[in-house]
Amino acid sequence: MKLIVGLGNPGREYEKTRHNVGFMVAAELVRRHMGTPPNKKFGGEISEMRIGSGKGLVLCPHTYMNASGQSVRKAIDFYKLETEDLILICDDLNLALGRIRIRSGGSAGGQKGLADTIRHLGTDQYPRLRIGIDRPPAKWQVTDYVLGQFTEEEQPAIDSAIRRACDAIECWVRDGMTEAMTRYNAPAT
Repeated sequence: MKLIVGLGNPGREYEKTRHNVGFMVAAELVRRHMGTPPNKKFGGEISEMRIGSGKGLVLCPHTYMNASGQSVRKAIDFYKLETEDLILICDDLNLALGRIRIRSGGSAGGQKGLADTIRHLGTDQYPRLRIGIDRPPAKWQVTDYVLGQFTEEEQPAIDSAIRRACDAIECWVRDGMTEAMTRYNAPAT
């Protein structure tokens, strides 16, 4: 069993914002794999689905980005999962728009949802997939940028990144972390 966690903020005002790209990937995975309607559980919404022969749980914490670890910890404990059976999906200011990077562990790199999850799990050794949203334009506040929506010009790159992120997660479930990193960390062609 794998736990796939899309990070973001709940509520209509955040729906299509840069900070909610993790929620967008989670929704696309559930759609692709005909997941169950979401149940309210673990301080979020969780759906079940099959990816190949494996069972996948897709969790979207509703604790807000900066407190995501609470929801993740509850789900990990309930299902008695190891951290290597978890993958978090989030936005990344330090990656070019639409670029994805999958890793087996490491620092939060300034991403508050990852940092809170590290704090709640007591380790930084769990898989994560970051989606590049690029740096804010000059004179923009970071908060305003990440809580803003993608522009019409940015949308095709993000739509492509969401599809590629779903492909990478499917690869991680079927073939493991090494294969997923090898195939999906290179820039899209």
